[in-house]
Amino acid sequence: MLKNKVNIKNKKARFQYEILDKYTAGIVLAGTEIKSIREGKATIAESFCEFNDKGELFVINMDVQEYSHATHFNHKPKNARKLLLNKQELKKLYKEVRNSGLTIIPLKLFLNDRGFAKLQIALCKGKKLHDKRETIKDRDTKRKLNRINKTYNT
Repeated sequence: MLKNKVNIKNKKARFQYEILDKYTAGIVLAGTEIKSIREGKATIAESFCEFNDKGELFVINMDVQEYSHATHFNHKPKNARKLLLNKQELKKLYKEVRNSGLTIIPLKLFLNDRGFAKLQIALCKGKKLHDKRETIKDRDTKRKLNRINKTYNT
């Protein structure tokens, strides 16, 4: 039994984008890449997904640090990695991205119960500045309400 302790999140995604739909995709990785991910040495903060000419989905700008115990056969840290989805899901995402100008952003990188690396991706729409201000305002009011509740409950 493998323990899936790896749970790398893209914290800025929910602030910068309005999430419309979520998918879980597998990733094609080299041996040293999965070892680095199992150590938790990966970031998806500035990454995004895009289609190539053949209609395959790739995650771009995902940083997987080099594996420390590898020889000269190590991987490139910012390599484009292929994502694995069903044909129907790929067609739907391709159509949405091409027609309505939406973008695909990785939300979370994790290991499933079988030890495979999975990437939770989302079909997103970029937020405007006033939407971001509303998000900040909502967060502040929730924080203030929680403080008030703590003082009255104790």
